[in-house]
Parts: sequence; structure tokens; C-alpha cells
Amino acid sequence: MPTITLESVSKQYSQQATAVQNIDLHIPSGDFMCLLGPSGCGKTTMLRMIAGLEHLSHGQLHIGDQLVDSPERGSFVAPEKRGLGLVFQSYALWPHMTVEQNIEFGLRLRKVTERERRTRTGDVMEKLGIAGYAKRYPSQLSGGQQQRVALARMMVLNPKVLLLDEPLSNLDASLRLEMRAELKRLHQAFDTTILFVTHDQWEAMTLATNIAVMSKGQLQQVGSPDDIYARPANRFVAEFIGNPPINQVAADSALGRRLAQKAETHMLGIRPEDIHLAQPGAVHTLPAKVCGIMPTGGSWVLEMEIEGQCLQLSTQVRPEVKAGEHTYCQIQPRHLHLFNAQGNRLEHELENSAPAVTTCQSALSTSYMHAV
Repeated sequence: MPTITLESVSKQYSQQATAVQNIDLHIPSGDFMCLLGPSGCGKTTMLRMIAGLEHLSHGQLHIGDQLVDSPERGSFVAPEKRGLGLVFQSYALWPHMTVEQNIEFGLRLRKVTERERRTRTGDVMEKLGIAGYAKRYPSQLSGGQQQRVALARMMVLNPKVLLLDEPLSNLDASLRLEMRAELKRLHQAFDTTILFVTHDQWEAMTLATNIAVMSKGQLQQVGSPDDIYARPANRFVAEFIGNPPINQVAADSALGRRLAQKAETHMLGIRPEDIHLAQPGAVHTLPAKVCGIMPTGGSWVLEMEIEGQCLQLSTQVRPEVKAGEHTYCQIQPRHLHLFNAQGNRLEHELENSAPAVTTCQSALSTSYMHAV
């Protein structure tokens, strides 16, 4: 499977409207890369440029060893010649065709023999668990079944790269869970390079081998889910990833002065799962008051007042305290995220010498029930 490489890629619709700005990104062969960010950050524009549906304004784009778009060199390869499969948020199935006819449609256009069409269509339907729906029409399928048909229609063409643009956003919570597992299995079975666009951090964290976080047309950080979660490159990444969101404490506040470790620290971040209820006298404890307790199904989010500041604590252990009670909280210095006045991450010795922190998936799972 090919790599995808973007070098200094920009997309401008006018002097005032820049959708993507100076992006450098390498997607390894066989990778499951998620483009993650809020609406309007440029992630869909990035996918459309890779697909060939949008022309680059600047820079160059390679798929494998082939240069497929470079305005400076006057080079552009048409979408149908890039060997890509594309699945949009709307599945765009032909309503007058059966499942089988929808899936084999692309093979017919390519003049594939009937025998091979049947073999390849049958194989991909079996792998995606939709062989029993071969003679049904799209209107007779559930949303999850339609999603599988849309994926099968792409996979039967053996694309070098599969591009997915928010394909699960139309599904309810239980179907999203089912389809995430399906996509994970699909990636393992076909070993296809996948680029997945989403604004849902849970999807990105559970599916991706690597995540590219975007904001306002610029890349903020690229790394594995654990790297993105445990070592956010800046405040935007720290705030965008995690539910409940990261607690933020100004370095010049009473609590900030107790916790800050570097002179250039402007803001501190504390993940809710890195604050623990503790006994008095334990190391790194501070007196706290319980302001509220929110059960979320298998976990609890506690609102704590510490040094006059309201922080959120998340735990999978049923709390023995009640709202209004006074207690103690433990905040280990190695779990702090420090940011300078520009919002960029500051490294600190305690963090570098600390054991590995909780992985992003287990941390996010503490609040999954209210995240979906």
C-alpha cells in the first residue's frame, strides 16, 4: 500500500479565505490516520485535495512515488486515476439497485468479467457480514447495513487508499460502536492505508494508529493516540482531547503557585483522572471541598473546590464522599501539563522521569457513557 505525503500544502479560496495553510504530513503505508479537529478546521478540505476533488493552491502531494498535484509544476492527476476509494457521510447508494448491484457497479464500469465480479463481490460481502442482504434494496437496510454496503462498494475495487469523511456521524451511539469495531477489523483484514476524517475524539482515539490534530487550517500535532493524549503539544490539543476536558489553572493563581514548577509557566493543565481523593497527610495532597457528584454510568465526575478553584475529578471507583463534604485531593506533579504564554508545551524533569501515564483509551473510557 502506498504512502501519502503532503509538502507545504495550502488551499486558498480567496485572499481572505484560507482553508488549509502550509501543511506537511506523511501517512505511512498501511496506516490508519485520523484527521481530527472541530468543524471548519480544514480536515475535509485536506481529504478532498488528496482525493483530487480540490486542487492545491500551493505545495505538492505524492501518493506513493507518484506526484499527483503540484500547481508550481503544473501537475495534476485526475481523481479516478489515483487508485483511491472514497466514502462520504452520506452513503450515496443507488436506490434502484440491490446491495449486490450497488457493490459490483464499479467493477461493471471497469469491464470486469461477470465471473470475477461475482467472486469479488461475494468475498467482500462475506467479510463485511452483508451477504444475507445481497438482494435487498437500500431502503430495506438499517443505517449500519447501508454503511457496510458503502464500504463494500469501495473495498471491492481494491483501492490503494481508503478515504472516509465522517462516515459514522449519521449513526446512533450503538451503531457507531459496532461500526468502529468493523472499521478496525476491516483495516486489519485488508491492510489498506486509511485516512479518516472526524471531529469525534473517541473515534480517533479508538480507531487510529496515528492522529493529526487540526485547528484553523493548521496542523497542531501528529502522533499516536497515547502521545497526543499524554503529551499534548499545546493548549488547543490539551483542551480538545479528553472528556471531561482538562482542568486549566493559571500559574499566578493560589493553586497555580502551589503547583507550578517552571518560571515560564503561564497555565497548568490537569487531567480529571489525574486528581485523586486521598487521606490527609498523604504526599502531594491539598484540602478540597466536594461541590457536586455526577454519575456517568460506571464512573463518576466530581466537582472539587481546591484553593478557591473549581476542578473536575473523574474516577471509576464509587466515591465515599458526598456533596458539601470536605476532603483531600492528591495531584502528582509529574502528571501536570505546563504551557507557556504562547500556549506551547513546556517539558519538566518530573514528567520525563515519571512512569508511563494512563493510556488515552482507558482514561477516556471513564467518561465514555456521557461522551456519546
